[in-house]
Amino acid sequence: MTPSQITILVILVATVLMFLWGRWRHDMVAAGALLACIITGLVPAEIAFDGLSHPAVITVACVLVLSKGLQISGAVDVLTRLLLPSQAGPTLSIAALTGLGAILSAFMNNVGALALLMPVAIQMARRQKLSSGKVLMPLSFGTILGGMTTLIGTPPNLIVSGFRQASGEGMFGMFDFTPVGLTVATVGVGFVALIGWRIVPGRKQSGAEAFDSGAYITEARVPAGCKAEGMTLREIEQALVEADAQVLGLVRNEVRVTPPSPRRRARSGDILMLEAEVEALPHALSSLGLKLEEAKATREEKEKEKGKEKEKTKDSGNAEAQIMPAAAKQNEEDNGEGSGSDASDEVVLMELVILPSSGLLGRTATGIQLRTRYGVNLLAVSRQGQRSVKRLRALPFRAGDLLMMQGGPEAIAEFASSTGCVPLAERDLRIPDKRKALMATGIMAASVAAAALGLLPAAVAFSAGVLASMVLRTVPPRSVYTAVDWPVVVLLAALIPVAQAMESTGTAQLIANLLLNEVAQGHEVVALVLILVVTMNLSDLMNNAATAAVMCPIAIGTANQLGVSMDPFLMAVAIGGSCAFLTPIGHQNNTLILGPGGFRFGDYWRLGLPLDLLVILVTVPMLLWVWPL
Repeated sequence: MTPSQITILVILVATVLMFLWGRWRHDMVAAGALLACIITGLVPAEIAFDGLSHPAVITVACVLVLSKGLQISGAVDVLTRLLLPSQAGPTLSIAALTGLGAILSAFMNNVGALALLMPVAIQMARRQKLSSGKVLMPLSFGTILGGMTTLIGTPPNLIVSGFRQASGEGMFGMFDFTPVGLTVATVGVGFVALIGWRIVPGRKQSGAEAFDSGAYITEARVPAGCKAEGMTLREIEQALVEADAQVLGLVRNEVRVTPPSPRRRARSGDILMLEAEVEALPHALSSLGLKLEEAKATREEKEKEKGKEKEKTKDSGNAEAQIMPAAAKQNEEDNGEGSGSDASDEVVLMELVILPSSGLLGRTATGIQLRTRYGVNLLAVSRQGQRSVKRLRALPFRAGDLLMMQGGPEAIAEFASSTGCVPLAERDLRIPDKRKALMATGIMAASVAAAALGLLPAAVAFSAGVLASMVLRTVPPRSVYTAVDWPVVVLLAALIPVAQAMESTGTAQLIANLLLNEVAQGHEVVALVLILVVTMNLSDLMNNAATAAVMCPIAIGTANQLGVSMDPFLMAVAIGGSCAFLTPIGHQNNTLILGPGGFRFGDYWRLGLPLDLLVILVTVPMLLWVWPL
């Protein structure tokens, strides 16, 4: 091995380990790998950032913008109403929903497709009297499967196509992925709809109005004169036994006591940090006279907020929301104010799930000045399978967290839209604009057709589509840049030069030789299966775009060593990169359903493992038939 090969291998191993560790974002790790290659001389500084202009990167960014147009115009809402049966059994309903998710993700960002259909899935689960997870996991897997059917369906396909072009063979066409990808997706969706949903763990629901969110971490204040004042914490827990609640901590005079002694007595003004089921909590709190505490910030922030408006969210008139009246009434007591809202103002509770691309990640309610900027209150947080004793206002948000928000419907909708959250409630606030929905659909169709027919390169065709979207206002110009998932763009742009360094140093060929000689023993089909399986396993542990960028040079090197076509090996990477079914961290969609489905880390393999085996059984013969060696 040459020094350059040793160096790139060290960088590659360190990069993969950092991806698996998950402490830093994928784009940060990728940027670090690129800088390491530049410093060590493996990537010339003058071409280090050429990845930003790579056609695959441009196409990914443009497709995200066009997907945004389909979302905000209501085109998907219309399609949902037309294609999903309103009266059908669970098997047919799940099949229709999963199939629709697969179709949408073939032409738009699959995270966006899942986000749009998640509320529909929640409603379907309630209607069919199923746990939310039994609908959400099939939907997530369906949107992942659908992405493998077209060039623009998922970033790995674009990366694979870019490596083929760099090898002098030209890019794959728009529908070159379809024969294999569509077959695999159809079989996979059929399996998930007929059999798979039945083996998904059914986690306990928290109530008809609040889907399976597990136990919430919430805060309750001890008002003066209430029944809980003077009680020991053990006595309070015994009184809250019906809500299956436990006291995690106590805040007294802004000082947190964790864990508090069971013999400690509650005083007026204390804040109890509780872990409890939402359904039974309101009655239990009212029996002790406890009041739900908002995630308020400091006194200075409250004074600043008062100067802006008279507390729109203080109306406690909605008797149907079981938890809201306690919090709303408490607001009046805290601030010495009556309801500053007009009598017609509506205050609701809504659960939101945080998207993996949300701007809230790593931030806190205090840090974003939640009440001051958005006029909404954070009442509780559910982080499935994990417990935190931090104050709500100081709890850093993570992808998949469930937030119980209080406020006006429009305020909550604006907060969700601007921060990257999905409201998990019936979506009847957005009225589709038929004209814009048709225009957004037409722009996407025209862009796909121009690329598929070879009239324009894919990057140019979709760039033209973005410009048309801006001119026709199907995507407001101010929303164009926020629609792009910039961490994914940076990840791709940084890893492309790193992957090219693997090729230029001969490291990819070295790894390919090792796999062929030690494992595949020179057998072409065995080598193909090996590339597919290795890619699938990596995609369960790290970002699928990063997986494709790492595996493409190895796949090309393997094909060259065997003296066969690189196309089936590249297609194997594309399929394997879209098969992150075993863990919640391999794909953003799996992360997104973790909280709403009430899942644990080990729940995914129950459906994911048989689906992976089925994908291998279908993919290998299809690759050998469609793309002969």
